[in-house]
Amino acid sequence: MFSLVQLECFVAVAEELHFGAAAERLRITQPPLSRQIQLLERELGALLFNRTSRRVEMTAAGQSLLPSARRVLDLAAKMAVDVRRVASGAAGTLTVAYTAMAAQSALPLFIRRAAEDMPDVTLVLRELVTTDQMDQLVKGTVDLGLLRPLVARPGILTRQIMSERMVAAIPANSHLAGPTGPISLLDFDHERLLMYSPTEARYFHDLLLRLFAASGSQPVVIQYASQVPALLALVQAGLGLTLVPESARRFAPEGVVFRDLDSNRLNIVHLDVAWSEESANPVVAKAVEMLTRSETPEADAVAP
Repeated sequence: MFSLVQLECFVAVAEELHFGAAAERLRITQPPLSRQIQLLERELGALLFNRTSRRVEMTAAGQSLLPSARRVLDLAAKMAVDVRRVASGAAGTLTVAYTAMAAQSALPLFIRRAAEDMPDVTLVLRELVTTDQMDQLVKGTVDLGLLRPLVARPGILTRQIMSERMVAAIPANSHLAGPTGPISLLDFDHERLLMYSPTEARYFHDLLLRLFAASGSQPVVIQYASQVPALLALVQAGLGLTLVPESARRFAPEGVVFRDLDSNRLNIVHLDVAWSEESANPVVAKAVEMLTRSETPEADAVAP
């Protein structure tokens, strides 16, 4: 089979119609150039040029080959550029998993930065709870996770990207919805509490247990759910109250009132970016760098 070198030599001679000029253009001497043309003609079984001591002319076979040769060389050049871009992380595909709350905070900022800094990277977005994200990262079916801090998994690296406070989400017809100003966790004592799932939302579940234990408050758990939007829907229905990250204010349904909590150093939730240390995807490193820049989503960020 003929080679790209032979096609490159052919195109140079076809465009210059002079072996000396074509050799100079390719920065080689004339004998190797002539040899490559001869090998190409032998491979194709056709004479490509009529050569005389005064001029070089393309044959009908050469004229037929020229457009295809140019296309093949252009495709090879584009292929090389594409491969280098993928290898450098400038192009490719990145599968990003995120929690429902990350979709309201870190994810939009990341997507905006990716569009600016990695326009040739295709993002595949998957909403998953934190435990499922960890499982997928271990399996290699997800490149990057936006999740809540959990017990470390071997081979999974994490870095904190934002923090925010928790706020109380209360049905609008509740007696706790009326007053202004911060609400105390003691106000939750014996109230109906909508709680996070101890398996699928373990981070929030354990946080609420610590908060209420530290305050001495004993609300009555009546329902479990794994995602903040589901809990807010239950609050909207008037079934009880709960605690949610402050960024939940952005998509609050009608009939839900938010109140700040009394200052409490435990009342902070974190969001991490996670990835496998064995990831072979070169886009991952660039994505992590973008997510860990100093800028954080406005209004939700607090000091860790």
